[in-house]
Amino acid sequence: MTANVTLRILAAMGLLSLAVILAGCRPRAASSGGGDHDHAAHAHAHEGTEASPVEDGAMCVEHGVPEAECAVCNPDLIGKLEPGESLKVRLPSTNSTALVGVRTALPESGSVAEAVDCLAEVCFNQNKLARIAAPVGGLLQSIAVDLGTRVDEADTVARIWSASIAEAVARAVLSHQTLERERRLRADRVTSQAALEEAEATHRAACQQLRTLGFTEAQIDELGQKPEEEVLMEVRSPFAGEIVERMAVRGARVDVGDPLFTLVDTSTVWAMLQVPEPMLARVQAGQTVELRVDSMRGQVFTGRVTWIDPAVDARTRMGRVRAEFANPAGRLKDKMFATARILTREVEDALLLPAPAIQHVGGRPLVFVKLADDLFEARSVRLGASAPAGCEVLAGLRPDEPVAVNHAFALKSAMLMSRLGAGCADD
Repeated sequence: MTANVTLRILAAMGLLSLAVILAGCRPRAASSGGGDHDHAAHAHAHEGTEASPVEDGAMCVEHGVPEAECAVCNPDLIGKLEPGESLKVRLPSTNSTALVGVRTALPESGSVAEAVDCLAEVCFNQNKLARIAAPVGGLLQSIAVDLGTRVDEADTVARIWSASIAEAVARAVLSHQTLERERRLRADRVTSQAALEEAEATHRAACQQLRTLGFTEAQIDELGQKPEEEVLMEVRSPFAGEIVERMAVRGARVDVGDPLFTLVDTSTVWAMLQVPEPMLARVQAGQTVELRVDSMRGQVFTGRVTWIDPAVDARTRMGRVRAEFANPAGRLKDKMFATARILTREVEDALLLPAPAIQHVGGRPLVFVKLADDLFEARSVRLGASAPAGCEVLAGLRPDEPVAVNHAFALKSAMLMSRLGAGCADD
């Protein structure tokens, strides 16, 4: 069904409801002190007179409400109402609402959440990502891991033979032998204390070079006991994670700093959200984020906002927002596209009305509060978030006030009937 056809049907329904209400119209007595006047007499009394400002306390004889509060007589005031302010709508008879099926009910209480919807892209947690590089130049003698291998902290991932390491080990072994000789000579008072201190300093410097390369004290002592064995540099993982990228090839020559592997801890991931500039003011660190991925329909991942970019993209007018998500099963993958929903406000006991209860006049939302069987208040309200349970009312309505929750459009039509030439007899 096209939009034009839908609009015609809705317009026809409104006119039909108005016709039903007007069909029940009967002359109404004036308020006390005003005497008995029917509609024709009231019209005749005003025939030939010019419209004048509404006097304070003046009654609308046809509708039985103060002129200043009559929505039918003063439809132009409806669009100026502030939340909590209202005008009255008198129906032709007490059974008018029954004829068109208007039903009233008290507002319900429920939970709602205001949110900012945006697009997102999943990426690795950069705080748990490491590029494992060659600590020394040399030849890759062995590779201990492959793509997808899970390692623990300090596990060996590769071994490198390096001439510089062999030289450093030789210096350490030699300096250790010299130190031991100087200690013996000093004990026999053959050498000076200065020579012993110089030997100790030389040995400390040689060991410090090996420690810088990652060798432990125990390994250095072991190397000193086996000077003939080939010395290999063990490359170790900095933390537990998964190898997701491999550049190392056995037998290849590497220089200091050449990348060998990429290690990632995938237990948590980030999502980079693109938030429109007008929505950025509502986003704060710590807010809950719901993430949905097309390939996993029906599943929602929950995380938190951890960072908001202080700049906005000059071309797209979008601000970057980072959220972090737990990913114990590894289902969220790097570079996945997703949709995100940032929950900016959550209320547990919000005042809710169904969508048909909300009508708009002059750009302002209205509800119709029942005062009597034939009398309603067109009340301006301020709306909040929308939820499956209904629309949140922030101001202008109390929980104990009955509201027209369906066919409220018929009441709106009756209220605006003066614009169709069917208003008060004073008009």
